[in-house]
Amino acid sequence: MDQSARAREAHRRLLAAFPDARPALIYWSAFELLIAVVLSAQTTDMQVNRVTPELFKTYADAAALASAGQGTVERIIRPVGFFHQKAKTIIALARRLHEQFDDRIPDTMDALTTFPGVGRKSANIVLALVYGLNSGIAVDTHVGRIARRLGLTGKRSADKVEIDLKRLIPEEQWRSVNLTWVLHGRKTCRAKVPLCSVCTLRDICPGIGV
Repeated sequence: MDQSARAREAHRRLLAAFPDARPALIYWSAFELLIAVVLSAQTTDMQVNRVTPELFKTYADAAALASAGQGTVERIIRPVGFFHQKAKTIIALARRLHEQFDDRIPDTMDALTTFPGVGRKSANIVLALVYGLNSGIAVDTHVGRIARRLGLTGKRSADKVEIDLKRLIPEEQWRSVNLTWVLHGRKTCRAKVPLCSVCTLRDICPGIGV
């Protein structure tokens, strides 16, 4: 089985395994999703979900967060780690969104990646979940790990892994990769102790690096 066939079959099986895949982050608007995704860097979605109810109750929109005191924001988001830099980042993001985009989340990769704290992964997630766009594949640690174990890439850089996966997986399926592969990475293809014996991909996975 060549790389392309393996990638397509792996994704087909993971779509079947997780037909109702949903993001773990809890949000009620495009603004809340964007802020939550930025806060999720180097922490877990569960930790982000602990702080966002108070954050969004206090700052319900971009205008409110743009004028927030950094100290108050730091206190609220402290559990997510790197709270000083993250508070500074999301306030600057909100200010740019309010002043230059009239509070509307842009629908292009080029525009989104001009925001503080927003790289390709974050932008891909927002474009997929808010606008239903197949702009690319959001590559986090789970997606990258699974791709390497499947022999679909040898790269470590998320952007380079994305390039390899986009070459192998049909464009109309790009937005579903992150949702399903992340769940597989959390439940089965774990970083330290992968559950290969019960993995739905065990007969097609070369297990590189395991």
